[in-house]
Amino acid sequence: MKKSGGKKLIIGLVAAAVLIGVIVFAVRRNGSGPVDPEKAVFVESVAAITGMGSSNGMMNRFSGVVESQETWSIEQNQEYSVAEVYVKVGDTVEEGTPLFIYDVEQFNEKLEQAKIDLERLNAELSSMNTTIAELEKEKAEADASLKASYTIQIQQQELEKKQKEYDIKSKQSEIDKLNDNIANATVTSKIAGVVQTINNGNSGQTYYGENDNSFIKIMKTGDFRVKGTINESNIGEITEGVSMIVHSRVDPDKTWTGTVTVIDRENGKASQSYYGSDTSAQSTNYPFYVDLDSSEDLMLGQHVYMEINAGQLDESKKTGIWIDEYYVDQTDPEKPVIWAAENGKLKKRSVTLGERDEELFKVQVLEGLTAEDYIAFPDETMKEGTPTITMEEMAAASEGEDGMAVSGGMAGEGMSSAGMHGVG
Repeated sequence: MKKSGGKKLIIGLVAAAVLIGVIVFAVRRNGSGPVDPEKAVFVESVAAITGMGSSNGMMNRFSGVVESQETWSIEQNQEYSVAEVYVKVGDTVEEGTPLFIYDVEQFNEKLEQAKIDLERLNAELSSMNTTIAELEKEKAEADASLKASYTIQIQQQELEKKQKEYDIKSKQSEIDKLNDNIANATVTSKIAGVVQTINNGNSGQTYYGENDNSFIKIMKTGDFRVKGTINESNIGEITEGVSMIVHSRVDPDKTWTGTVTVIDRENGKASQSYYGSDTSAQSTNYPFYVDLDSSEDLMLGQHVYMEINAGQLDESKKTGIWIDEYYVDQTDPEKPVIWAAENGKLKKRSVTLGERDEELFKVQVLEGLTAEDYIAFPDETMKEGTPTITMEEMAAASEGEDGMAVSGGMAGEGMSSAGMHGVG
């Protein structure tokens, strides 16, 4: 097969990524001094390379949770206590379903007092009207020298009358509101959905890392979206409008697709990071949202993980194991081989090839390779029996060091890389 310039570029980038990790490992492995990279060949999981396992090549994965496109919240009137709550978290409700009822006795007591207050205000207004009428009459019969004094008294009474009329109007509004509260003491849902939170007098409940002070919050059933979390170190990897693949954490065969609609850079949350013995490092996580093309079989609150859609789903429809063709040693085109790790040693293994994908530089392996195998990037210097090392073994070897991070690939769930040999 003719190897293109694009393929060479991919090989160079992948090899450069792991070279850094191998050098770090060589210098700091268990603190026992330098290790000659030529004596430890890096091998990568076939499951990681192909996306058949918990990782998918060098593609970063981001955690997420399924939530509703719309939520409805109701706040409790803090002046009144709740007599009974009719629902619990997780209940499915329809529009009009009773949620809770206020203590109606409180309303009745306030209503009776408000009615008494209104009667008093009306009596006081009536008295003012009588006083103004008497002053008007006296003013008309008074000497000219006294008329100015009567005018001032009348104006003062008129001002007090306007204030009293305002008080009466306010008191009537209070009575109307109390009557409405009594008539609607039972609060019902305005949407069909699932009860997400109920705040029973606490300062606020935490839901997926967010503080919510509403009394009851309901997630609308219907269209879902996924709320993901991305770290400050890799926030540049996704942009609004990019296509994403959503994976079930339970069933590897379940996937959905969607589009990043919002990256909320204004609401980052600091979190503690742990690197070796260093527990003081701070990192910031940012929420982002993916609108789904379809939410069939998804559930509210379901935890998932996501990755950028780079055509993986199309690849997964192919039969057999598809790997990057540069993992196959085709020095003899009639006898292709791969270099695999067997009991910690390098072993040459014959494979049977099938189709080739010229666009993605991938080849189908029909026999001689499984998802559980670990393979190395081939080159002419490789010898059977050479010690091998995996990413996991490199990470384990770095335990107990002074906190230096060892990385042979991109950060994130699904870290992986290619081998270090054969770069030229």
